Amino acid sequence: MIYHCYGSSHTSVVSAAIHLGYLPDNRIPSRDEILKLPYYDRTKPEEIGSLFFMGVDKEGNEVYIIGMENGKEIVRRAILDFIRIFDIDPDSLYLVDSLKLANLTTKIGGILSRRLHLVTLGRPLTVYGIQKNYMNFVKLVKDVKEQLKLKKG
Repeated sequence: MIYHCYGSSHTSVVSAAIHLGYLPDNRIPSRDEILKLPYYDRTKPEEIGSLFFMGVDKEGNEVYIIGMENGKEIVRRAILDFIRIFDIDPDSLYLVDSLKLANLTTKIGGILSRRLHLVTLGRPLTVYGIQKNYMNFVKLVKDVKEQLKLKKG
């Protein structure tokens, strides 16, 4: 399971955290709960494109995050080619685009914090944006888990 976004700092981290139960699925988490997440608003530009292990879910699925910047399709194809070359079952890999849930506030906050290094301005904006859209993250993760159940039969 790989949740991906632009820089592996915000939407993928939150999605993976909900998936793993690090964040609640029945309420909007506090600012502190979000900021305590591993990798939240901390990924460096040179780490984009690297897989980060977030944990193992209750069904034994390993959950990762990755930032793909603007190369989503290129990275996606590279990952799929890699698993084909090493004869890994493509159905064992699940790529989930969480960037689509980034609202304007989260995007602006991410640019300020990660790209312009204005963390004290950007980080609170990313959290606010995540909180405003949080239940859509919960829905995404619930849909993913449902699809995994159907896939496994």
